[in-house]
Amino acid sequence: MATVVETRPTATTEALPGKRIWGVTRIALGLIFLWAFFDKLLALGFATGRAEDGTIDFFGEAAWINGGSPTYGFLTYATKGPFAEFFQGLAGQAWVDWLFMLGLLGIGVALTFGVAMRLGTGAGIVLLMLMWLAVLPPTHNPILDDHIIYSLVLAGLAAVKAGDYLGLGKKWASLPIVERYPILR
Repeated sequence: MATVVETRPTATTEALPGKRIWGVTRIALGLIFLWAFFDKLLALGFATGRAEDGTIDFFGEAAWINGGSPTYGFLTYATKGPFAEFFQGLAGQAWVDWLFMLGLLGIGVALTFGVAMRLGTGAGIVLLMLMWLAVLPPTHNPILDDHIIYSLVLAGLAAVKAGDYLGLGKKWASLPIVERYPILR
């Protein structure tokens, strides 16, 4: 006669699907930031390098590597509301372009690989909130838009240590420099 052993789910097995979802969400959001970086760097024709008639100038003069400004179009033409003049004054400035591009790259790498999540999510929230302020009020809702939602997701990723799931977060956290300076976690 076979003995039936009843097993109960543990906290670990119950949480595993949620951990995987946070891991996949982290990677997906990281790839969004990396895609924005590469599109602006190389003018791949999605947000950068597409003419009004729909033609694409791949690797053309709009590409950051060819002297194009990754911030000029958005800060010049998309800004509105009470802070529009401030943001328009930043359009195309080299230091703004560099900060923006390094931010996209750093946030994208941090999220995709699950390393330096505190810095990556914090920088992502700051970048997204600045972009939200630049278009205030949003087009389809007086307060909420995708910048706010993405910021909440980034806060959630940081809160659950999503870099540890499907990422290098645990290995990263064990590095001596990260142990010494927890902000790098």
